[in-house]
Amino acid sequence: MNAMIWLILFVVLVVFEIATMGLTTIWFAAGSLVAFFASLFHVTWWLQFILFIVVSLIMLIFTRPFAVRYINKHTQKTNIDSIIGQTGRVIAQIDNAQASGYVVVNGIEWAARSADAGVIEVDTMVTVKAIEGVKVIVEPCARK
Repeated sequence: MNAMIWLILFVVLVVFEIATMGLTTIWFAAGSLVAFFASLFHVTWWLQFILFIVVSLIMLIFTRPFAVRYINKHTQKTNIDSIIGQTGRVIAQIDNAQASGYVVVNGIEWAARSADAGVIEVDTMVTVKAIEGVKVIVEPCARK
C-alpha cells in the first residue's frame, strides 16, 4: 500500500511540474521516487518518510542553485520588473513627508517616493530602485 501512495505522489508531482515548468516540485518528486523504491524492499513507513525528506532536501540544496542559474534564465521580465533600473524624469516634486511626487518612466506616469526620503525637484532625472505597491522608489541619477 505504501508503494502505491509514493507512486501516486510521484506522478502528481511530476504532472504538476510539467504543467507549471517552474521547478517547484521536481525535488520532491525525486524524494518520492526514492521512497517508492524503498517501499518495494519493505522498508518501514517512517524510514520511507525520512528518505523522502532527506532526498528531497539534498536535491533542493544541491541542484536548485544550478537550476536557477541555468534553467529558465531567459524568462521575460514583466512590465513592472522591467522598469527597475530605468531612468525617468520627475514631473511633480517628490516629497515623502507630503506623500507626493510623480515621475515618467518609459512614457508612463508613476507615483514616486524618494529612496532616501529627501525632496527631489521637478525635471530631475532619477533611477528606479524598487517598486512598492503602485509607487516607484527612486533616487537622483549620479551626475557625470
